Amino acid sequence: MEVINAIGRRKSAVARVYLSEGSGKITINKKDLTEYFPSAILQYVVKQPLNLLNVAEKYDVKVNLDGGGFTGQSQALRLAIARALVKINAEDKKALKTQGFLTRDSRAVERKKPGQPKARRRFQFSKR
Repeated sequence: MEVINAIGRRKSAVARVYLSEGSGKITINKKDLTEYFPSAILQYVVKQPLNLLNVAEKYDVKVNLDGGGFTGQSQALRLAIARALVKINAEDKKALKTQGFLTRDSRAVERKKPGQPKARRRFQFSKR
């Protein structure tokens, strides 16, 4: 099997994933998963699509992660892994889609407007 690549985005985070057959090792920016994401919750989020299909020990995952914070990065990585798994086996698409792993979360920070302190917050109104 050749290397399968996919991309996932969330907020300003971009994850480029390279999936190949192996022993289940996940490497992010040349670091191990547990080193890059010390939080068990974020590790769980990243492994969700692999655990759903019971292929966590079947594929090696190499990742280039850029931008955003750790939560956005982990969710971008989850999307990228799910997309790569669909490229390998199209029958898995239904199971991943029902769990919502193939949906790109398009929510992003709203821009700040001029004449306001934040995106929607106005300066305090003074009648006198």
